Amino acid sequence: MNHSPVKNALWEARSSIFWNYSSIVPLASSINDHLIAKTPSRSRTSVVYRFSSDYELRERYRNPINEIRIEKLLEDLDALAGTISYKHCSCDDGKARSLILVTASVDNMILKKPICIDNDITIEGAVTWVGCSSLEIQLEVKQSTPEPTNSTESVSLTANFTFVAKDKTGKLVKINQILPENEKEKHLWEEAEERNKMRKKKKEEKKDNLNELMLANKDNNNNILIKETCLQNSLVCQPEKNNIHGQIFGGYLMRKAYELAYATAYSFARSPPCFVEVDHVDFLKPVDAGDFLHLKSCVICTQVENSSRPLINVEVVSHVTQPQDLSSEISNNFYFTFTVPSDSLRNGLKIRNVVPGTEEEARRVMDVRDTFHP
Repeated sequence: MNHSPVKNALWEARSSIFWNYSSIVPLASSINDHLIAKTPSRSRTSVVYRFSSDYELRERYRNPINEIRIEKLLEDLDALAGTISYKHCSCDDGKARSLILVTASVDNMILKKPICIDNDITIEGAVTWVGCSSLEIQLEVKQSTPEPTNSTESVSLTANFTFVAKDKTGKLVKINQILPENEKEKHLWEEAEERNKMRKKKKEEKKDNLNELMLANKDNNNNILIKETCLQNSLVCQPEKNNIHGQIFGGYLMRKAYELAYATAYSFARSPPCFVEVDHVDFLKPVDAGDFLHLKSCVICTQVENSSRPLINVEVVSHVTQPQDLSSEISNNFYFTFTVPSDSLRNGLKIRNVVPGTEEEARRVMDVRDTFHP
């Protein structure tokens, strides 16, 4: 009821795989039973947005400055990635295994070129890498560009989603492996394998030089402390945002985090920010309907070396809070990058350096600095 026609199509496709009870295959006593290897083409899925002809759809995705609402696109990309993951993990005869696939992280969601709200777009993706119980899906947003003689299509946005497979008890389970068929698919697999190795390596690295970071440019009048850039928001999660497992849809959480991040960058820069990329998203704890969700944001650091395109890196941390117990747990970490319009820079806008004021803030800056891909 509350989804766009595009998202409804994705849920219907997933339902045909997962909720056909007569075709669900129980997880076998032998974890390898029912496992097969699939090519990326078996999971490839695409959805077309008919913005050029569907006025209602176009208006749902239009923002105040006549561009596409990135936060709504985030929701749809997560829904598409979930559908693709279920396609890959189903059995060879199309039957679904009774496992739960959850979004674990999002990496390198990069806006390569502006997306015009008046032209049709296509979102398309497939599984590119599989581990023991996790898989990576690469998605592309392609924009149709009408020309006088013909129509061309180019990639406007790319993203990598990682999903993890669990059983009903929360235990990790094995999933179908992948068989790249051509050179492009092999190259994508190698890139994903390298990202997976780098993620593990970064977790093991010891960070230092905290004092050096805190003292850098201490007396610079262009500096501002992280704590002076903070905003926050709270909401109670409603059942209408549930996914098929009865928990809050990850795309909705990304949407709410993006909205707060955008407002934070806007307040900090004193100019409407321009989206550059989603650097990283961690899904650490499921969020249920009825949970009290508290989101805290800040400008975690800025990159001002390139005066023609300064970057604003925003961190949003989502907490599942129990006000009655005065307790909370982190459910998600989100990292977004924005810049500002060139017109604002030409009119004299200067982006300030953001610096940590405490050792804890300095550690957070160092933990996230490697995730940015300017």
